[in-house]
Amino acid sequence: MKFTKPAIDIDAQIALLKQRGLEVAAVDVARHYLRFVGYYRLAGYALPLQVNYNEDGSHRFLAGTTFDDVLDLYVFDRKLRLAVMDAVERIEVAVRALLSQTMSELHGPHWFMEAAHFVPSFRHSQFISRVKDDIGHDSARAAMRQTFIKHYYDKYGEPELPPSWMVFETLSFGTVSQAFKNLTRQNQKPIAKAFGLDGTVLGSWLHALSYVRNLAAHHQRLWNRAYTIKPIAARHLAADLQDTTRFYAQAVMIEALLRVVAPGSLWGERLADLLAQHPKVRLDRLGFPEGWQQRAVWTG
Repeated sequence: MKFTKPAIDIDAQIALLKQRGLEVAAVDVARHYLRFVGYYRLAGYALPLQVNYNEDGSHRFLAGTTFDDVLDLYVFDRKLRLAVMDAVERIEVAVRALLSQTMSELHGPHWFMEAAHFVPSFRHSQFISRVKDDIGHDSARAAMRQTFIKHYYDKYGEPELPPSWMVFETLSFGTVSQAFKNLTRQNQKPIAKAFGLDGTVLGSWLHALSYVRNLAAHHQRLWNRAYTIKPIAARHLAADLQDTTRFYAQAVMIEALLRVVAPGSLWGERLADLLAQHPKVRLDRLGFPEGWQQRAVWTG
């Protein structure tokens, strides 16, 4: 089947939305957001406000739905992404530091270069190739080196890679999470213990959070999403991690880890405030259970 839909201008987009039953009180406001946010992005927030969209593909809006309702969901989701980025940044920095410090103390500054510290199934050579790319190891990529990496290469010729505490500052969170996930259980144990978790559980959490972080960083929708990378439920949080496909599970992981790395954080309270500022946002679309704020993970 050949795609034949033509592009239509913004006034035609507004006319189409009205035709489908959306109430547009302030046309200038709608025109502004359609121009600078885009019809297609806003459409992702409009789908649940339409009649049986998932069942029959209808584009008719529920009676009384306004452009402001769609915009409210978009604004909420943007604020949610910012809140997630703020929290995951703290977690990411903490994991980098703890992983590098612990493994360096146990096995030396260049522990990551030794395949023996990882499970046999880990593609260690590919990991080292990724490290080299990310730090600008090859002379052809020297211009991208961070100052401390440049200093290492200017001063030292051996070993061929900088120490862990330099390298792990340059790697993506996804690469860091994969490095931890593939450590031997004995190596995972002291790192995971600092978070009160089993190594396998922490590995799955970091993998899931790196995915959420990437979604947020690339402006993808967090609201009303089914998350495909599912964290393993820690025993003490089993009741809160029953449905790991919804945002609530991501929020529980974030809150539990923040309580360790940033004990004074008010992230949970700010999340509650954000939800209160947008009362039309349905909590079930995010997987939040009734009375979620009274659960131990949020009150402990």
